[in-house]
Amino acid sequence: MRLRFATLLILGFVVFHCVGVAIRSNEPQPFDVTEKSIRQIHAAIVNGDLTCRRLIDRYLERIAHYDQSTGLNSILVVNPHARARADQLDSEFKRTGQLRPLHGVAVIVKDNYDTHDLPTTAGSIALAGSIPPDDARQVKQLREAGAIVLAKSNMAEFAFSPHFTVSSIGGITRNPYDLERVPAGSSGGTAAAVAANFGTIGLGTDTGNSIRGPSSHTSLVGLRPTLGLTSRDGIVPLFLRNDVGGPMCRTVEDVARVMDVIAGFDPADPITANSKGQLPATYLSSLNAAGLKRARIGILTTLSDQESADEEIQELFKRAVSVLRRAGAEIIESVDIPEVKQMQGDLWCDTFRHDIEEYLSSLGKSAPFKSLQAIVDSGRFDESVANRLTDALRAKIPPDLPAPYSADPADAPRRRELRSRVLRIMDEQNIDALIYPTWNNPPRRIGDLSSPHGNNSFLVHPD
Repeated sequence: MRLRFATLLILGFVVFHCVGVAIRSNEPQPFDVTEKSIRQIHAAIVNGDLTCRRLIDRYLERIAHYDQSTGLNSILVVNPHARARADQLDSEFKRTGQLRPLHGVAVIVKDNYDTHDLPTTAGSIALAGSIPPDDARQVKQLREAGAIVLAKSNMAEFAFSPHFTVSSIGGITRNPYDLERVPAGSSGGTAAAVAANFGTIGLGTDTGNSIRGPSSHTSLVGLRPTLGLTSRDGIVPLFLRNDVGGPMCRTVEDVARVMDVIAGFDPADPITANSKGQLPATYLSSLNAAGLKRARIGILTTLSDQESADEEIQELFKRAVSVLRRAGAEIIESVDIPEVKQMQGDLWCDTFRHDIEEYLSSLGKSAPFKSLQAIVDSGRFDESVANRLTDALRAKIPPDLPAPYSADPADAPRRRELRSRVLRIMDEQNIDALIYPTWNNPPRRIGDLSSPHGNNSFLVHPD
């Protein structure tokens, strides 16, 4: 049987208004960072048209000029050491003539990733000023590959909401393509910042749809890696058994470059043992222009054909399907997996209290609070998450709950059953991939909590 996989189609809802201005000057023009990929940045460095320091300066100028003045509000804190790190990388390239895989690339990090030199708050004022003892595994890997942590981004507080990005420490983040609309959540700050060209790439986390939703809202490519492909070590948890971290970028190629760095085994997260022997030499090898020829791609009607779906979004999805067809794919118009909604609901268990208290204990004596009860008692959080926090206090944690980093957690049989049913359908119909819209409705307006949200995750939290 050929290797099967399910892929997500990222849809963006973007209107560009471009104004060309002719500038005549004998002075060298500053490097234009807008929409630049890793490959373009590295080419400019090699050609002598750019340095890491100049790149970082341009991003910092954009953050200072646009983030707060427009009300975008995507950035919580910029890294005061970013320029110094850029200077070090410039000296290294001058000395060696070699670029690291992500040399000088500016990364926007969601504020639930531990950073040893910047606060990690998960968007909550309850954790204000909390600086972890070390970096999250993925952050460490990016730094070693030459990336520069430029800023920490706002997020839905404690990652509770996939629909909007609001936090007690950062306020409301808006969509850079329409400031009256949301960028979804919970990785909305990263999405807004990368889309606004405040950094080259971003890191987000996804428990239900929190990488994919914000990416679809802001015309980015967002990838939720398979659980166990990237390490969760050092990520403030929501429901650890469903949490995963991954890239948010402008292009598929940039996502592949980031995955080359962050994928793989981490002893601190034993579930990543499942990635052993499963990684390609490079994800870039999959960037084949002819890769869709004769591929059989099924439209998952279970998730794509919903009564509340917006007509314009459905039309955009049809256009995307036409692009796949022109690229040589054979489209299977209707694939139904009727049990999927019920089965994925069985995979959820509110373990937030258990998981967040494990995280707080990892901070040692510097932890601002030791328990969820203490956080709730403090009142130091946005009112939008008050009910979620009190519900988490009341949730009954199964007494036989295994270690959250177990390579074979307690719900593994249910996960395997869901996977086997999906793969069985794909095998019976000889399907290589399943597609559906990430989000079935346009981004909501700020403050709108009643119109259809459109969240169309393959793994959706019940509420």
